[in-house]
Amino acid sequence: MPIGNVTRGTTGYNRLRRVDRWIAALPALRRTADPLVADVGYGARPTTTLELRDRLARVRPDVEVTGIEIEPARVALANAGTRDGVTFRLGGFETPTPDGRRPVVIRAFNVLRQYDESAVVDSWRIMQDRLQPGGALVEGTCNEVGRVASWVTLDEHAPHTFTVSLRVADLELPSIVAERLPKALIHRNVPGERVHAFLLDFDRSWAVAAPLGTYGPRQRWIATVHGMRDRGWPVLHGVTRWRLGELSVPWSAVAPA
Repeated sequence: MPIGNVTRGTTGYNRLRRVDRWIAALPALRRTADPLVADVGYGARPTTTLELRDRLARVRPDVEVTGIEIEPARVALANAGTRDGVTFRLGGFETPTPDGRRPVVIRAFNVLRQYDESAVVDSWRIMQDRLQPGGALVEGTCNEVGRVASWVTLDEHAPHTFTVSLRVADLELPSIVAERLPKALIHRNVPGERVHAFLLDFDRSWAVAAPLGTYGPRQRWIATVHGMRDRGWPVLHGVTRWRLGELSVPWSAVAPA
């Protein structure tokens, strides 16, 4: 039996572009001999699964994407309009795939948001157990238009990074991401928790970098990321990713206390 619950299924065009860009850059996807990617809980329409395949095909033309939904009517609708390189299957966190193959990447977005926090670790583990060695599970949340997003990236053993991705052109405060934190963190934004301290410093760094806004929001964002590093946060990557409105830290920096 599929593992999970039927969720609202809200979806939309271009909603997951930020996380798709992250997945396209994952070394595991580029190195694997079997580029199978699973999209768990794609929603009422297959839009984001089809977009995922198109985006990943730019870096891995032989990529295959399997969309997985727990609601039979959604699977039937998706299969009516499938295309080469994309399949749809009935299932849940157990991640059924063609011929039982292990995916190199599993994307589960805006799914666990609708579950209790207590379900997160077990759901992660079920999906992690399906990954290829060295593969990645990317689990997170975004707003309806995809301009505010955050996610956790895990391998088959443990979570490794936490990423915030925001549209900086009209950003007021980075802490807007508080309402779109992954389920593992969204209830932890309270004094005494690491993610709460992270968001406070994020807003402070954004305020300090305000003069750089004269040169554009991107320059202000990059200065903000430097400010976070100066405040002691172990910021990952470099300007190439920061320019995209991203900031990543090791999971241990924000994990629940």
